[in-house]
Amino acid sequence: MSARSRNRRILVVGHDVRVAIRPGTEPGRPPLVLCNGIGASLDLLQPFVDALDPRIEVVRFDVPGVGGSPDPRVPYTYAALAWFLGKLLDRLGYGAVDVLGISWGGGLAQQFAFQNPRRCRRLVLVSTGTGMIMVPARPRVLAKMITPRRYRDPGYATAVAGQLYGGTMRARPELATALLHEHSRVGSRRGYLLQLLAGLGWTSLPALPLIRQPTLVLAGSDDPIIPLVNAVILTRLLPHATLHVYDDGHLGLVTMAGELAPRVASFVEA
Repeated sequence: MSARSRNRRILVVGHDVRVAIRPGTEPGRPPLVLCNGIGASLDLLQPFVDALDPRIEVVRFDVPGVGGSPDPRVPYTYAALAWFLGKLLDRLGYGAVDVLGISWGGGLAQQFAFQNPRRCRRLVLVSTGTGMIMVPARPRVLAKMITPRRYRDPGYATAVAGQLYGGTMRARPELATALLHEHSRVGSRRGYLLQLLAGLGWTSLPALPLIRQPTLVLAGSDDPIIPLVNAVILTRLLPHATLHVYDDGHLGLVTMAGELAPRVASFVEA
């Protein structure tokens, strides 16, 4: 049985950050750092952490303005947040790390890998794309992503789950309420807006050929938010990338944690 995560608050360049660390049972391994999706607190990925090999140490954090981290004083960019993440890891005493980013957090993971070619050892990109220049979701899906209402209204989360997340959520939309409301912490509306603004004008396309780390790209076959073709583009442009398509939707990392966690563990342990 794996150790339970320990929640901490860390002061990083003047910002109070909520962090959860699940100790690994095998000292000396690089930890796996998880970068979450827009509006989602670190709690959302708990099923994935529970299913992951207990030998791997896992680091999660709430972006300023999200979950248990107070709002930042000023807006930020992906580049600034990648620098901020480096400072957070410094405070925690980590050197080389593996990084997993899901959805919005996949952009942060790509930026971190680009800015830290020696510190970021391996990269896992889940349900994500290349930013502003990508194959977009349908307008009716994008319209539901503009506000954090799904995190604040359980009934609404259930109503839009299938259309928004696809996969398992089409048949079991009530899972959205469980995942987004039973344990996950809601940040401020301003924090959500700042996450949206961080992605404006950002694209990883020019940087992808320069990201040399071994990369695992995970993508759902039924993902309304990030169409599958975006994972194909990522895999072709990243020099050392492997694509795995799973039969689920945008939140497959959570709803299929039992299948995907071992695949991620095998990749980072290689």
